[in-house]
Amino acid sequence: MTPQPSPQVGAAVKAADRAHVFHSWSAQELIDPLAVAGAEGSYFWDYEGKRYLDFTSGLVFTNIGYQHPKVVAAIQEQAATLTTFAPAFAVEARSEAARLIAERTPGDLDKIFFTNGGAEAVENATRMARLHTGRPKILSAYRSYHGATSTAINLTGDPRRWPNDIGAAGVVHFWAPFLYRSPFHAQDERQECERALQHLEDTVAFEGPGTIAAVVLETIPGTAGIVTPPPGYLAGVREICDRYGIVFVLDEVMAGFGRTGKWFAADHYDVTPDLMTFAKGVNSGYVPLGGVAISAEIAETFARRPYPGGLTYSGHPLACAAAVATINVMEEEGIVEQAARIGETVLGPGLRELAERHPSVGEVRGTGVFWALELVRDRETREPLVPYNASGTDNAPMAAFAATAKAHGLWPFVNMNRTHVVPPCNVTEAEAKEGLAVLDTALSVADEHTV
Repeated sequence: MTPQPSPQVGAAVKAADRAHVFHSWSAQELIDPLAVAGAEGSYFWDYEGKRYLDFTSGLVFTNIGYQHPKVVAAIQEQAATLTTFAPAFAVEARSEAARLIAERTPGDLDKIFFTNGGAEAVENATRMARLHTGRPKILSAYRSYHGATSTAINLTGDPRRWPNDIGAAGVVHFWAPFLYRSPFHAQDERQECERALQHLEDTVAFEGPGTIAAVVLETIPGTAGIVTPPPGYLAGVREICDRYGIVFVLDEVMAGFGRTGKWFAADHYDVTPDLMTFAKGVNSGYVPLGGVAISAEIAETFARRPYPGGLTYSGHPLACAAAVATINVMEEEGIVEQAARIGETVLGPGLRELAERHPSVGEVRGTGVFWALELVRDRETREPLVPYNASGTDNAPMAAFAATAKAHGLWPFVNMNRTHVVPPCNVTEAEAKEGLAVLDTALSVADEHTV
């Protein structure tokens, strides 16, 4: 699709937005949202006709790109057949979506509780864990993001929690492994894994194992930095949870459905949680959908005991039809394999090559189409390019980096001192190389702020 400039329409859209839309995570008078005219595949464009290669996949959810015709057709067909129906009934799209998801989840995670998104999935997973164990506390990592509902935001480890933290949510945070900025002064992955597991075990011991319902982890932390865990860490967490009767919850909201080059990131680590949350890529974000995949043991808890939770739109037919079509498209077109191949042959090597030439790149990490560049002022000291949670003039180097990328037609994912490289899972080799070329230019701006 060729963008057609229509600045007058764009101005009207922008004016209505500024008059009436209240935006997430923003000081309303300090933002300037881009008015988007359309999108297709890996690109979107504004009303001036300027096209952007989307290296954010929306908010890391358009795993099959924008406007995939087979998924659009499936939504249209479902709307013509049965637009909506209450969740207490058996509906074909809902049943089929649950079946297809359960077929791909690891182990015995064969029951699916549908929500409207990832935060509600985490909210319900923690509720299930507490009811299953009869215990109050939930452990989660500092470098994490789990959503913006009450429990999910308290589980979150980044600064968005601070103004929302009620201090009485029963959440205890701990340090998960991150070798580049090791809280354990480790020298290699083996040390980082061993010391992180010992830290978790110590936290469990001092909090009291009999008080802990669940450990909640993003399999690969996403917004917090795409921090791939060292070999053995997730298996070690599984063992600690088993030893103390703690429910192990993996949050795959961002990492799931092909993003890492596997259906789920857990597949890289040969580990099966008791509960797994998902959303985003399950239907490429075309209609809001999330859920919890539930083990047989936890499902049995509610076999004759009502589960005290639900949503009016749980398993919405339009959303589930989109999920069915998305999963089928991913199979038919080999999109999970494409994500793995692009990561291995284009993004990984390309980003590491950029790191060799740009002193602002401290570390490259990732897998599939799930990558992060850690930007620094000084490679030796690893001082971040901007301070933690920087804003205003303190954040100027990252703002300049992002502005340069946008000026050259790339929409980057920027968070704190990092840029994440998270295009659609079916991004082409040519598109990926186009994005790398723009990053090369934008990183030259970041280099100006190094020592």
